[in-house]
Amino acid sequence: MMRLFFLFLGMFLLALPLEAQFNEKPILNIENKDKKFLNYGYYLGLNQYDFKFDYKNNLGRDAQGNNLTDILVDKSFGFTVGLIGEMRINEFLDLRFEPGLAYNLRTLGFPGFRNEPDPVLAKRNALREVKSTYINFPLLLKVSTRRFGNFKPFLVGGASTSLNLGSNETSLDDNSSGTFRMKKWVYNYELGFGVDFYLEYFKFTPSIRGVFAISDELVPDNSTDSPWTGNIDALRTRGLFINFTFE
Repeated sequence: MMRLFFLFLGMFLLALPLEAQFNEKPILNIENKDKKFLNYGYYLGLNQYDFKFDYKNNLGRDAQGNNLTDILVDKSFGFTVGLIGEMRINEFLDLRFEPGLAYNLRTLGFPGFRNEPDPVLAKRNALREVKSTYINFPLLLKVSTRRFGNFKPFLVGGASTSLNLGSNETSLDDNSSGTFRMKKWVYNYELGFGVDFYLEYFKFTPSIRGVFAISDELVPDNSTDSPWTGNIDALRTRGLFINFTFE
């Protein structure tokens, strides 16, 4: 994901008139852009979600050396889209509200079915697809440097809450029926960095951000001895976002 971010950033920089951007006295684009009290924009991007598991017991390893505890996560890329509302505090600080929608698919592999003699049954029991559509509500503080010509680096961080539309929290079915359940509401903190580029007519911003859930998202199976959730003490989302912002 980091390589992809820097590839996109490098391609964008090569497309810019670099001499105008980095010489001693560049021509300043949209010079008064950041002086407005309120700014608006939108963003598009990619995301990759993961899970962090806390286990009740460490089950050790089998005779072949396989870990009997760890649940495997097959990650994939998803897409993100959203809006931006920014309130200027001073030259270096901005308060931002960035509601958006993020879609992603994760596949979980549970280790307790390795010795199942029927391979079709083993695959059906061991794998669970977790399709998530999150509506995110981040409130962030953006801390910027001084503007250097037509670019300005920044750090961003804050808190967010997310509504998981694919949580299955209220479903009566659990993993014994093929349904992996999670809580609808998730609480997170976010940290990231990026660079504002001031183009002739608008501001373009590539950024990368980590999203870390602080609340347990797991809805356990109905049976406390469930081979899927019985050994999970807590489950929390971790996400990596690459956003491209237009203001």
